[in-house]
Amino acid sequence: MTVYGRVQGVFFRDSVREQAQTHDVSGWVCNRSDGAVEAVLEGPAESVDRVVRFCQTGPSGAQVERAEVNEQEPEGLSGFQVR
Repeated sequence: MTVYGRVQGVFFRDSVREQAQTHDVSGWVCNRSDGAVEAVLEGPAESVDRVVRFCQTGPSGAQVERAEVNEQEPEGLSGFQVR
Protein backbone atom coordinates (compact mmCIF):
# COMPACT_ATOMS: atom_id res chain seq x y z
CA MET A 1 0.00 0.00 0.00
CA THR A 2 1.06 3.59 -0.51
CA VAL A 3 -0.06 6.40 1.80
CA TYR A 4 0.03 10.04 0.67
CA GLY A 5 -0.19 13.30 2.60
CA ARG A 6 1.75 14.53 5.62
CA VAL A 7 3.05 11.10 6.54
CA GLN A 8 6.80 11.60 6.97
CA GLY A 9 8.32 13.05 10.12
CA VAL A 10 5.23 12.20 12.23
CA PHE A 11 6.21 8.70 13.48
CA PHE A 12 4.05 7.10 10.79
CA ARG A 13 6.42 4.21 10.08
CA ASP A 14 7.00 3.36 13.73
CA SER A 15 3.25 3.55 14.40
CA VAL A 16 2.59 1.15 11.51
CA ARG A 17 5.24 -1.20 12.94
CA GLU A 18 3.52 -1.14 16.34
CA GLN A 19 0.12 -1.84 14.77
CA ALA A 20 1.55 -4.66 12.63
CA GLN A 21 3.22 -6.31 15.62
CA THR A 22 0.05 -5.94 17.71
CA HIS A 23 -2.03 -7.66 15.02
CA ASP A 24 0.57 -10.30 14.03
CA VAL A 25 1.14 -8.82 10.56
CA SER A 26 4.45 -9.30 8.74
CA GLY A 27 6.10 -7.04 6.17
CA TRP A 28 7.83 -3.69 6.01
CA VAL A 29 7.25 0.06 5.79
CA CYS A 30 9.47 2.78 4.30
CA ASN A 31 9.53 6.44 3.33
CA ARG A 32 9.53 7.18 -0.39
CA SER A 33 11.41 10.03 -2.03
CA ASP A 34 8.11 11.58 -3.19
CA GLY A 35 6.98 12.12 0.43
CA ALA A 36 4.69 9.09 0.56
CA VAL A 37 5.02 6.03 2.79
CA GLU A 38 4.97 2.55 1.26
CA ALA A 39 4.12 -0.63 3.15
CA VAL A 40 3.86 -4.33 2.42
CA LEU A 41 1.57 -6.19 4.82
CA GLU A 42 1.06 -9.96 5.09
CA GLY A 43 -0.99 -12.01 7.49
CA PRO A 44 -4.54 -13.04 8.26
CA ALA A 45 -6.98 -10.92 6.22
CA GLU A 46 -8.72 -9.45 9.28
CA SER A 47 -5.38 -8.46 10.83
CA VAL A 48 -4.10 -6.87 7.62
CA ASP A 49 -7.41 -4.98 7.30
CA ARG A 50 -6.92 -3.53 10.79
CA VAL A 51 -3.46 -2.23 9.91
CA VAL A 52 -4.74 -0.86 6.58
CA ARG A 53 -7.54 0.99 8.41
CA PHE A 54 -4.94 2.48 10.77
CA CYS A 55 -2.86 3.62 7.78
CA GLN A 56 -5.88 5.40 6.31
CA THR A 57 -5.77 7.86 9.23
CA GLY A 58 -2.28 7.35 10.71
CA PRO A 59 -0.96 8.62 14.04
CA SER A 60 -2.15 11.92 15.52
CA GLY A 61 0.41 14.12 13.71
CA ALA A 62 -0.30 12.69 10.26
CA GLN A 63 -2.64 14.11 7.66
CA VAL A 64 -3.47 11.28 5.29
CA GLU A 65 -4.79 12.50 1.94
CA ARG A 66 -5.27 9.05 0.45
CA ALA A 67 -4.15 5.46 0.79
CA GLU A 68 -3.88 3.16 -2.21
CA VAL A 69 -4.08 -0.58 -1.59
CA ASN A 70 -2.72 -2.97 -4.19
CA GLU A 71 -3.28 -6.63 -3.42
CA GLN A 72 -0.48 -9.00 -4.41
CA GLU A 73 0.47 -12.60 -3.82
CA PRO A 74 2.08 -13.12 -0.37
CA GLU A 75 5.87 -13.43 -0.34
CA GLY A 76 5.99 -15.42 2.91
CA LEU A 77 7.54 -12.59 4.95
CA SER A 78 8.14 -12.95 8.67
CA GLY A 79 8.53 -10.17 11.20
CA PHE A 80 8.06 -6.49 10.48
CA GLN A 81 10.75 -3.99 9.50
CA VAL A 82 10.96 -0.23 9.30
CA ARG A 83 13.20 0.58 6.34
